[in-house]
Amino acid sequence: MVASDLLDRVRSLLAEAFELPVDEIPPNLEFGGIKKWDSMGHMEIMLRLEAEFSIELDTDLIRQLTSIPEIVAYIEEKEK
Repeated sequence: MVASDLLDRVRSLLAEAFELPVDEIPPNLEFGGIKKWDSMGHMEIMLRLEAEFSIELDTDLIRQLTSIPEIVAYIEEKEK
């Protein structure tokens, strides 16, 4: 998958989870960067990532994946 396509998918997933327009989800967004990305919002994102990309995230990964760039990099690595 092309990195820009993956970035778009992740941004869309976050926009859907947070019920916001995609253009309000910057490509470098981090945990806490918007009000809805709190601990509950983070778990919602992790569940959606698991479903969307058919991956399993353990507790350590859930703690590590706290920004869109980190999420995209992890998924790119898994898809190799």
